Amino acid sequence: MAYLIAVTLLWAFSFSLIGEYLAGQVDNDFAVLSRIILAGLLFLPFTRFFAVRRELVLGTMLVGVFQFGITYLCLYRSFAYLTVPEVLLFTITTPLYVTLIDDAFYRRFNPVALLAAGLAVIGAAIIRYDGLTEGYLLGFLLLQVANAAFAAGQVGYKHLMQRYPTDIPAHRLFFHFYVGGLLVALPSYLIFGNPDLMPSTGVQWGVLIWLGLAASGVGLFLWNRGACVVDAGTLAVMNNALIPAGLLVNIAIWNRDADLARLAIGGSVIALSLWVNAHFSRRARLRLA
Repeated sequence: MAYLIAVTLLWAFSFSLIGEYLAGQVDNDFAVLSRIILAGLLFLPFTRFFAVRRELVLGTMLVGVFQFGITYLCLYRSFAYLTVPEVLLFTITTPLYVTLIDDAFYRRFNPVALLAAGLAVIGAAIIRYDGLTEGYLLGFLLLQVANAAFAAGQVGYKHLMQRYPTDIPAHRLFFHFYVGGLLVALPSYLIFGNPDLMPSTGVQWGVLIWLGLAASGVGLFLWNRGACVVDAGTLAVMNNALIPAGLLVNIAIWNRDADLARLAIGGSVIALSLWVNAHFSRRARLRLA
């Protein structure tokens, strides 16, 4: 849980940095590609290439394909069809995909986790709903693919580590995650990248380096490690904790206007979803014991 909270705070800052210094100024495909390359280089010196189960290597690459490659490819494309509030609104379905995909792995149905995820979605909707524009269907569908891919990646990583336990430290295998993301990001950049929108200032390069090493490198690694030690309900709820955290950071540093009452109410509903998941899941485990 501590990993997920720490990464939530890290990504809350990163979201504001993207909005302030990169959005509309730096080519999206280049931004994603640079993040993957920098994050991969961070883990490359620690990587174990030999005496590693092939299933672990290929599985970690597949997680990267989904959680980094497909997710970011669809996310950035959705901005062509949606306003920023709509993008934030439509990402709140991620917890539902987390619980449904986790249940699919176990071939079960967990109503407590689904209830907690639903409450987290409601809480995030209270914070972010600002009305919808016309013609948003394609953008909505792109974001649902992104949400499902991100959920599949984090749940898939958790089950991969459970199915193939190893004595090799996780950070010695995580380079393969970025190789998987590269399989999607590099062709996307070669096909759709705009060389006229390269970073042109020291601040933009600094933000890209920070996002690559901290947000995409350390952040995604710790998030996936955290996903391995919490239940599906908690993981689902934490996927939406970024929304109030990101708004608080934006208000504190960039003084953006925000409805504090909605932020407080929505944040309280998300906190309630964490309590519901922890309380009723514990009671269920006690009954089974």
